[in-house]
Amino acid sequence: MPDLNTIFSADGLLAGNIPDYRPRTQQLEMAQAITQTIENQEILVTEAGTGTGKTYAYLVPALLSGGKVILSTGTKTLQDQLFQRDIPTMRAALKIPVTIALLKGRANYICHYHLERTLNSDHIHFANRTEVKYLNLIERYAGTSSHGDKSGLDKVPEQAAIWQYVTSTRENCLGSDCPHYRQCFVMEARKRALSADIVVVNHHLFFADVMLRDEGLSELLPACNTVIFDEAHQLPEVASLFFGESVSTGQIQVLVRDTDTEALLEAKDFAPLFDATAAVGKAVLDLHLTIVEKHTRMSSASAARYPGFSEVRQILQEKLVLLTQLLETQAVRSQGLQNCWLRAQALLNRIRQWHEQSESREFICWVETYSQSLQFNTTPLSIAETFSKQLDASARAWIFTSATLSVKKDFSHYNRMMGLSEAKTANWDSPFDFPDQALLYVPSQLPDPNTPHYTENVVQAVLPVIKASQGRAFILCTSLRNMQQIHELLQAAFQQEQLEFPLLLQGQETRSALLDQFRNLGNAVLVGSQSFWEGIDVKGNALSLVIIDRLPFASPDDPVLSARIEKLTREGRNAFMEYQLPRAIINLKQGAGRLIRDEKDRGVLMICDPRLVSKPYGKQIWQSLPPMKRTRDLDEVLCFLADI
Repeated sequence: MPDLNTIFSADGLLAGNIPDYRPRTQQLEMAQAITQTIENQEILVTEAGTGTGKTYAYLVPALLSGGKVILSTGTKTLQDQLFQRDIPTMRAALKIPVTIALLKGRANYICHYHLERTLNSDHIHFANRTEVKYLNLIERYAGTSSHGDKSGLDKVPEQAAIWQYVTSTRENCLGSDCPHYRQCFVMEARKRALSADIVVVNHHLFFADVMLRDEGLSELLPACNTVIFDEAHQLPEVASLFFGESVSTGQIQVLVRDTDTEALLEAKDFAPLFDATAAVGKAVLDLHLTIVEKHTRMSSASAARYPGFSEVRQILQEKLVLLTQLLETQAVRSQGLQNCWLRAQALLNRIRQWHEQSESREFICWVETYSQSLQFNTTPLSIAETFSKQLDASARAWIFTSATLSVKKDFSHYNRMMGLSEAKTANWDSPFDFPDQALLYVPSQLPDPNTPHYTENVVQAVLPVIKASQGRAFILCTSLRNMQQIHELLQAAFQQEQLEFPLLLQGQETRSALLDQFRNLGNAVLVGSQSFWEGIDVKGNALSLVIIDRLPFASPDDPVLSARIEKLTREGRNAFMEYQLPRAIINLKQGAGRLIRDEKDRGVLMICDPRLVSKPYGKQIWQSLPPMKRTRDLDEVLCFLADI
């Protein structure tokens, strides 16, 4: 293996082949630690501050290792960036002939079978002509694309309704019985992954595969020597999702739709089947109506207090039993009907299990409501034991990296959640000059966040700072409700004071479109919630101010959080210090990380929450942030911004 010092040095391979490359001591040390971890097949948990260059720090050892590497990222956007830009750049610089493959979940690939069914169906009614236009574009793309990845078709939005008709799910895929099996884009992507040296996946796909292996089904991802998780702070949430179970009314509605489509083709003479799908469809709608609040999460006990919820859930279960029985009698007629029968069985079993496990002390049973559907969820109280089994399954290196994993450089919270008792840890600070580049400002006159009119006070406090920064601000909110309220209050304040800063709101357009607009305008104020706390990179003068409305403690009403707090309390432990506070600190570090993205950036981080100063735990929070100069003096903030 080439010497890492010569690769990362000022006159080394990277400097000679990558424009604007600058050597960093932290990057070299991180690459050395990862190389050692790969060679010794150990576990490494590492935090690398913004500007460390952690992507190159893990890619160099990965490409030089000579073994098979699975690289898992937090988002499909980062997946595409690694596959299309970062890995090819590094491969060319190192002159190593490694093969790479990109693998996504099946919903990202066009399905020839479902596309053909949709094109030939007389029974699918689209909401508008645009969907029909999209269908024609997808048909042409499927005929010319070598990979069938929907991200390659820019003219059809990722959230367009048509995609659900032309892609497959794990439930409705016909597998090797499909007439288009030999041309299947999903199977082709898997074949490429099996033969590649580096496979780029995302966390959702990785954990879906872990669960498929546990169920004894075929492996989705090939065996490998090394697993590297980038954006590893997202893993506890994703793992909880996949180590549990969920079933949504949306899945049931898709089953009803697919059953009707198959029955019209293969069992038109069997009227009871159509009656049964209609009855299931009605029960789904009735259940959705029992809970008025949308976009909310609640425990099974809270859901049961809504009038009619338990009764209608039982009716839905009974109607699904009947549909399953009728599908069994018709399954011999076609592969499609047999598939619907198997799916109906699986959905029925999940609803039954949800009800049966609602009294369990090992699982949390809860409900989440959306505008068009309702989801039953079963989440394990702890994922540590399940995940640690994966670590012990075979000898390989495991690397977890992110800019935000520790609390004051202590990784015990993260390691405990993930079951990483044997892990080595390492931390590299950002090479940026934070004391000179950034100022942390906590206003002195704000009330406690739980008092009435707190949000109005926040808006009054941020107005002079926004004026001084001449817009160029992110306002990161801890909830969608706060986001909407702050946006409305700012809109009124801007009109009253005749401020002409463009005001952007999360949800008005896609995240990437809003970011492009923000960068191009140069003086905008963007109000966002969770989507803008991480994975956002705005360098230069367009962003000089990041405002956080309050410390990001998760709502104690959340059923999963509530159950985990109760468990820790039962064990005689301090749930706030062990669980709630570390989670809030890691989230806050993500939001704060939006401000300084380059060594030339300068700006103010304004945290509008007096608890950062007034509470004993406040010191632990700000000591976990980058070492910015701190102030409570508005005049000092205005002078700092005037200098910028």
